[in-house]
Amino acid sequence: MVGEMNATGTDGRFARVRLIAFDLDGTLIDSSRDLIVAVNAARARLGMGALDDPTVLSYIGQGARDLMRQALGEGAAEDLVEGGLNYFREYYAEHLLDFTRPYPGVVEALDRMQGRTLAVLTNKPLRFTMPIVEGLDLAPRFARIYCEDSFPRKKPDPMGMQALLEEFGTTAREALLVGDSEIDMETARNAGTWACGVSYGLGSHRLHLCAPDLVISDMRELVGELGI
Repeated sequence: MVGEMNATGTDGRFARVRLIAFDLDGTLIDSSRDLIVAVNAARARLGMGALDDPTVLSYIGQGARDLMRQALGEGAAEDLVEGGLNYFREYYAEHLLDFTRPYPGVVEALDRMQGRTLAVLTNKPLRFTMPIVEGLDLAPRFARIYCEDSFPRKKPDPMGMQALLEEFGTTAREALLVGDSEIDMETARNAGTWACGVSYGLGSHRLHLCAPDLVISDMRELVGELGI
């Protein structure tokens, strides 16, 4: 943390934040095992061997199509990608909550932040996002949930974040985007908002590619940073 801390334990930069948008996978929920199993199920369906966990995890963050394209290897034909993607979606839809759970501290932190406007901004498709946030009883805590298919362009394009700013009458410097990867940090930069990275997520090893304003190791730390 840069600068002298005040009595609330923060340096005051985020005291005016009224809107907080959260990435989903790797930020609010640990979906790693279900995604890994689904990717390897699709590869098996195509007669390919399983990928190791770190390799699959390194592909997560830019949506299901990009995930499958990378999982099938450089130069994979588009019809192969499409076939793999279709089976991945079919399998994953049936196993969304086998292992997926909120990260420790997430539910408590969200409850303590209910005085702010909270939203989800994810590159995960709506058909997967809603059953997960509803199944984990997270949905009621958010004023809006935007997904990969909510807009013509996905993160790191700022379209989704800009929509939230306009919808809730918030300036960019009154908004914070929380995520686990450089894609989320780039989205915040592109929208002109604050950027908070989490050190525990699926893409946290890439945060250095677009440095956040703040890094937390537990979502409950953000409560203090907001001065709540």
